Amino acid sequence: MSPRPQSQRSTQNTPGTPRTPSTDTWHYPLRHHNYRMFVVLSLVGSGGVWMQRLAQDWLVLQLTGSPAAVGLAVALQFLPMLVVGPVAGVLVDLFPKRRILLLCQSVAVVLAAGLAAWNAAGGTDVWVVYASCVALGITSAIDGPARQVFVNEVVGDAGLPAAIGLNSAIGQLGAMAGPALAGVVIAQAGAAAAFAANSVIGVAVILMIIAIRPGELHHPPEQILTERRGRILAGFHFVRARPPLALIMLLAGLLGAFGMNGPVVLAAFADRVWHSGPAGFGPFNTVSALGALAGALLAPRIKRSGRKGIVASAGLFGLSQLVAALMPHQELFTVMLVVVGFMTRMFLTSAATAVQLEAGAAVRGRVLALYFPLLLGGHALGGLLAGWLTEDFGVRAGLVVTGALGMTSAVIIGLLLWRHSRRPRHTI
Repeated sequence: MSPRPQSQRSTQNTPGTPRTPSTDTWHYPLRHHNYRMFVVLSLVGSGGVWMQRLAQDWLVLQLTGSPAAVGLAVALQFLPMLVVGPVAGVLVDLFPKRRILLLCQSVAVVLAAGLAAWNAAGGTDVWVVYASCVALGITSAIDGPARQVFVNEVVGDAGLPAAIGLNSAIGQLGAMAGPALAGVVIAQAGAAAAFAANSVIGVAVILMIIAIRPGELHHPPEQILTERRGRILAGFHFVRARPPLALIMLLAGLLGAFGMNGPVVLAAFADRVWHSGPAGFGPFNTVSALGALAGALLAPRIKRSGRKGIVASAGLFGLSQLVAALMPHQELFTVMLVVVGFMTRMFLTSAATAVQLEAGAAVRGRVLALYFPLLLGGHALGGLLAGWLTEDFGVRAGLVVTGALGMTSAVIIGLLLWRHSRRPRHTI
């Protein structure tokens, strides 16, 4: 087996010989037609999701006047993942991901259109928005792992690391456009128009999923398909046997709880601190997404530093939130949101890449189905925490406390990882 790699290396070093494209470069996955389609649907879909979330959060705030109610809306959207997540992982491992994505996207379109019609008709019962949050949460619990595993089927194992980073960056472009557009639409035409726009975007995403060529997907070998029919708790046992992997996933959950509370905090800052309304709420999300885009593009660089880089980015994430809370002027606060977004995506992209690469193909869906409930379930609990802190102690105090808790989480997980570093069995 060894002579072949040696001949390949000598061929690559021979002057005038065409070089094989590196699978580590960000543009490598774009060689695939299916991934190009997947990138476009990620861009459009991400913009629609952020438009829906912003409109939803702002509508709850207007109906109730309570940041705590916004926190409850965030919680109801993500808490279902704690219950549905493990089951979703089994579904993702057993059934075609393309069909799952089509079904989930179809449900999301129906929900967005229904909310648009209800709000346009003058509906004011906040429980309707809460019910939509729960339904979207269940849908997202299945869609999230399916979308992540589907990337592997689109580009194959060789292009997976680059595809994860690029897909995260593309998603952030949508996250930049979505909030800005939503802020303008809500200010000019109301939340119902934003929901309606998202339903149209959802139809476009469905058409792009249909355009993906099934014959060009990288399906796993029969041996892996057989293994996937094994234990429902295979993902749990896989993670339990790898303490460093479990700690990285736990850190993602803690950061979700203590740091990813933007919908609550930014709405409260726009409404109560800077008095800029929805026109200000949208740009706050946009500049944060701009920083996140840069973080997604640079995240692969910290792969060389391994666990230290992941933990460091988590700690800086919490610190940047704390500093942002203390900014005396809106302009300085906006600048710090870029830093917050950068550190958020730097951590999330590096952590998600580590989890996917560590998980075996036979259990990847079930491992991600544990990772996403930890991350987004923590996000849900964090929305409740941020809403309560903001309601009772003030907007700035709430962000200071959650930022400090995020830093503390990074320190504790870093110390636990250090204990395992002397006798590691699995690397991340």
